Amino acid sequence: MLKINDLHTHYGHIWALKGISLSILPGEIVTLIGANGAGKTTTLMSISGAIKASKGEIEYFGEKIHNLKPHLIAKRGIIQVPEGRNLFNTMTVMENLEVGSFALKDKVNIINKTEEIFSLFPILQERCNQIAGTLSGGQQQMLAIGRALMANPKLLMMDEPSLGLAPLVIEEVFEIIKKINAAGNTILLVEQNAWKALQISNRGYVIENGKIALEGQARELMDNELVRKIYLGGR
Repeated sequence: MLKINDLHTHYGHIWALKGISLSILPGEIVTLIGANGAGKTTTLMSISGAIKASKGEIEYFGEKIHNLKPHLIAKRGIIQVPEGRNLFNTMTVMENLEVGSFALKDKVNIINKTEEIFSLFPILQERCNQIAGTLSGGQQQMLAIGRALMANPKLLMMDEPSLGLAPLVIEEVFEIIKKINAAGNTILLVEQNAWKALQISNRGYVIENGKIALEGQARELMDNELVRKIYLGGR
């Protein structure tokens, strides 16, 4: 589905990605773990076109997309849920969802997709006329995910979906991620809570200093002594 080969990305003089390569198969949950500043978010931003890669290739269903503009990549079905949610805080819940439906041309499709989102997140239906900025942190995260799903993604990239949330809400968010995947969405997940992320993932990659340091099945990474010590709190 997605294949990254020898990807390099710079922020000015800062060399953020130093030749990473990874792949994602349809239907998988693949997680990226690593320390802050390792290159996880930069990887997502490079895939979405928000940051232009300096070198290397990104293929999506066999098409090279690393030179495409972000809106063209989004139209191909690669949608990102950004870190920090980035909602339109002065707009209502419903208006935020409508923004996410930019790729849907048919009104019936938009209505059907909205109903799907409300089925997944009943609280959003209850608060559809509420200003997004007045929602709780967990509700805002649900809205950010719902807005992304409105674009009918084939590959959903999620950046730190549990960041800043209470433990019970984190559990709910991870259950939602599993439901989204079970419904047929492929997911690329960046998450500081590496233990929870690997528990629901098929495979994982460990990024260190802009390079892939380790990769494997999620269970293999959870059993790896070094991964347990550095990223899983010794579990």
